[in-house]
Amino acid sequence: MKLYGEDNPAPNPRRVRIFLAEKGLTLEQERVPLSARAHKAEAFLEKNSLGQVPVLELDDGTFLSESVSICRYLEGLHPRSPLFGETALEQATIDMWIRRIEFQLMAPIAHIWRHTHPLTAGLLTQYKDFGESNRAHADRSYRWLDGELAGKAFIAGSAYSMADIVALTTVDFGRMIGVAVPEDYGQVHAWLGRVTARPSAAA
Repeated sequence: MKLYGEDNPAPNPRRVRIFLAEKGLTLEQERVPLSARAHKAEAFLEKNSLGQVPVLELDDGTFLSESVSICRYLEGLHPRSPLFGETALEQATIDMWIRRIEFQLMAPIAHIWRHTHPLTAGLLTQYKDFGESNRAHADRSYRWLDGELAGKAFIAGSAYSMADIVALTTVDFGRMIGVAVPEDYGQVHAWLGRVTARPSAAA
């Protein structure tokens, strides 16, 4: 197998690298430099018609894209130390939290990135007022998440999971583009300290 991805700060390829580090797995990896638009080259579009990373190439030539889907596949091959839960309830809870983080936090951060950041100005028509309006959405999401984390060590409960990986990469990307975690959200900062201290966070 080969994993096509990009270096930090690209959040979605980092999700898979953190997952691999948590599992103790090693894959052949090939960088697809986004700044050079390599993900939009014809040869790469044959791997993923949406021109996005990461992509996992299987030994039979099949291509899988979408970071969570790639990690689900790898979890199926290597189920020990599960990051998607063991029981039906654990699996559903982790899936719920992955979707919540992507819709409630990643979406506004992505809008801010696309519509306000100078590095994306040449890629689309920016609507800066719309982009800036998403800062309030991100703040509300952090406030909500702070309340949800009360009494919990990790996003989906007592065990570190794929939901924490999705959340960490989202928060770190937001901070990189200037969307800070408000200082008074202590539960979020405590969680962030716990997950950042894990060796896998350096992936």
